[in-house]
Amino acid sequence: MRPSFPSRRRFLQTATGLLAGVPLLTSRTEGNAGISDRYAVLPGGRYFGEMRIEAVVEDREVFTEGPCYGGFGDIFFTNVPASKILCWNVGSKTLTVFRENSHKTNGLCLTPTGDLLCCQGETGRIVRVSRKTGREFFVADGYNGFPFAAPNDLCLDAAGRIYFSSRPGVTDPAQGNPNAVYRVDPNGSVTQLLSWPDVHMPNGIVTSPDDCTLYVIEAHPDADHNRSILAFDLSPEGTLSNRRTLIDFYPGRSGDGMCIDAQGNLYVAAGLHATRGTSETLDTRPGIHLISPHGELLAFRETPEDTVTNCTFGGTDLRTLYITCGTKLLSLRTSIPGKPGYTPIDFPR
Repeated sequence: MRPSFPSRRRFLQTATGLLAGVPLLTSRTEGNAGISDRYAVLPGGRYFGEMRIEAVVEDREVFTEGPCYGGFGDIFFTNVPASKILCWNVGSKTLTVFRENSHKTNGLCLTPTGDLLCCQGETGRIVRVSRKTGREFFVADGYNGFPFAAPNDLCLDAAGRIYFSSRPGVTDPAQGNPNAVYRVDPNGSVTQLLSWPDVHMPNGIVTSPDDCTLYVIEAHPDADHNRSILAFDLSPEGTLSNRRTLIDFYPGRSGDGMCIDAQGNLYVAAGLHATRGTSETLDTRPGIHLISPHGELLAFRETPEDTVTNCTFGGTDLRTLYITCGTKLLSLRTSIPGKPGYTPIDFPR
């Protein structure tokens, strides 16, 4: 079934707009410490208020991800290994299970009418789940005759196009789909925008408030692979150009998920409290990194538990950042509100 969320303007199906042949491996030098030397000069409480623990998830396995604001005080997020979509209500302070057997859903995104778009890692599908009925609708499940590698994170532009990251995949496109970034148009057509080796391990993904820039986190744990945020000019038709590296986290752990405020600043969940058997170092501190559209690290707030994964804006004023972090859902007040697209159109319960 084709996606049924609304499109606000007509668009043309186009080529991917890739910058072919651009090498991505960055030359690494001895002693490179990523962004570790920037923390000491950051301002104090100019951007962030108090961090609070909103909820603690108890289950057989817990790895929280994919927060999104659903209006009515609802914050949806996922417990990936338990295959559950959870809902925290800010007003009642209650944590409930919105959906069992979520097929290891990771990233979530809300449509303008309040339904949930889900990255199902287990089935390799993008699906839409009705908030009112719980019914699941197919959106996309493959490209070029092969199923997607596990969809990871996703976002929407104002025209109703879905952008999502997919990994881990194969390195030989003749055998299946590689690590990649895709666009799904409202008519259901799928375009591969970026793929291995032009991207190594895409993860978090957002569009700027004016939909003129697409940001993609690269988060490969192996040595001499990308751990950065890439920025691309995004055309009105959904194609990419003018690739650049906004910020480089190497050799520390890169970002995982991120969201964006009304001024175009990124809020990035990145870093580690302790090493985890990869080449990632502790040079990236664990927490929320506030990064300007020019790649400047503006502020940082440490999170209390490994591993911080993702964040979203919520609340009636969009000035509360909700953060998934290990077993916890955290909140953090911000001085700048999230971009208006984080607020869904109200619909009857």
